[in-house]
Amino acid sequence: GGPRARLPSVLDRVLEHKLVYIETPDIVETTLALENYKRACDCGRGAVFLSVARGKVAEGVDFDRHYGRAVLLLGVPFQYTKGRPLTARLEYLAETCQISEADFITFDAIRQAAQCAGRVIRGKTDYGLIVFADARYNRHDKRSKLPQWIGQHLTDAHLNLSTDMGVMISRRFLKRMAQPVDTEDNAAVSMTAADLKDASRLREAISKTVVS
Repeated sequence: GGPRARLPSVLDRVLEHKLVYIETPDIVETTLALENYKRACDCGRGAVFLSVARGKVAEGVDFDRHYGRAVLLLGVPFQYTKGRPLTARLEYLAETCQISEADFITFDAIRQAAQCAGRVIRGKTDYGLIVFADARYNRHDKRSKLPQWIGQHLTDAHLNLSTDMGVMISRRFLKRMAQPVDTEDNAAVSMTAADLKDASRLREAISKTVVS
């Protein structure tokens, strides 16, 4: 018989629904890709932009409003530890501050992951999905180093999700966030400077904004 038909890849399946743009080492190509990506978002078609952690896009481009409703992090962005500058820095931290190599490398990687995640949340009225697609984020030494604005939403109900469960929660969240703002709900979470000093009041207000 003839050669077997190739099964569609994940990228093939994505391309059936969305345009895909990719960050490259060429700054001109990447700038053009970003422009076309935003144009696709503006016209309602939507698109996917693939970039690398520690790259120019992940560290310097904002995907606010409809330009970024979801970010998917694949893997943990650890540094290459054999470079001389990092080796010298690790030795200094160990000798001067008693910070172990493993602790610093993990802290730095999670900080980079949080920076990538923050590309889609650029203001108090903005919203988006953040998916940590790596089981290592579920470990305490990783998850505990995420900033509070992310960690407070990582409840047990949102950990170790199957693909189907993740899709269901995502659809529910996006459907809810697409609704007009209820002025009463908005007033319920608006706080004065005095309120901010009251920790229990702050936690109560935050809980009202968390999507279950």
